[in-house]
Amino acid sequence: MLQIDNLSKKFIMHIRSDAQIQGFDSISFQAHAGELVAITGPSGSGKSSLLKCIYRTYTPTGGHAYYCCQDGTTVDLAVAEPWEIIGLRSREIGYVSQFFSVIPRVSAIDILTQTQTARGVPARTARERAADYLEKVGIAPQLWDMYPATFSGGEKQRLNIANALITKPRLLLLDEPTASLDPRSKEWVMRMILDLKKEGAAMVGVFHDEIAIQTLADWRYEMRERKMVPIDYRMEYAAEELAAYA
Repeated sequence: MLQIDNLSKKFIMHIRSDAQIQGFDSISFQAHAGELVAITGPSGSGKSSLLKCIYRTYTPTGGHAYYCCQDGTTVDLAVAEPWEIIGLRSREIGYVSQFFSVIPRVSAIDILTQTQTARGVPARTARERAADYLEKVGIAPQLWDMYPATFSGGEKQRLNIANALITKPRLLLLDEPTASLDPRSKEWVMRMILDLKKEGAAMVGVFHDEIAIQTLADWRYEMRERKMVPIDYRMEYAAEELAAYA
């Protein structure tokens, strides 16, 4: 579903005589339907920048990111027009960042409802599904009509994840989705990610959490010196592990 081919990113630091910083260089890998590619490595090694280039928050400075759309066409995300990227984000590609951007004076349930109605889901169905997802990620019903600005960090992150998963994207990009979660919340979120994998979504995620990697990942790469090195790793789930998150 996703083919990354020699993707690179350089940052121009205009404040220091146009100095250049290499975010990452010549990255290549594939993400197939129903699988999750985990990317690990130290902070500052370019992991999040790679995700942002795929999502096109950043514009790559070299290489390609070929995405196979639901209609069978292929789009190079690295060079696609902004209107194409916006359309794919609204229909097929989801992103979970490390930080939740709070929408002022919009309740948690309305955020999830509006995400769906913007894609054509009827309002009643969207609100019912929003309540179901809030329950799935463990946000208490008394918080559903409150503004996320009042939430704890973990509650904001769970809402952030629910908002990305509720539209069931075909390609999901995850930037440390379990980093700020307690063990119970982490279990809820991992179960939801596994469910989406079973439905055929392709995923690329940045992780530091070894438990999440062992539970979710099918392929693993490590960022070393701005390049991505494959780790000899192919997850084969034990029956008892699957039962715990099925």
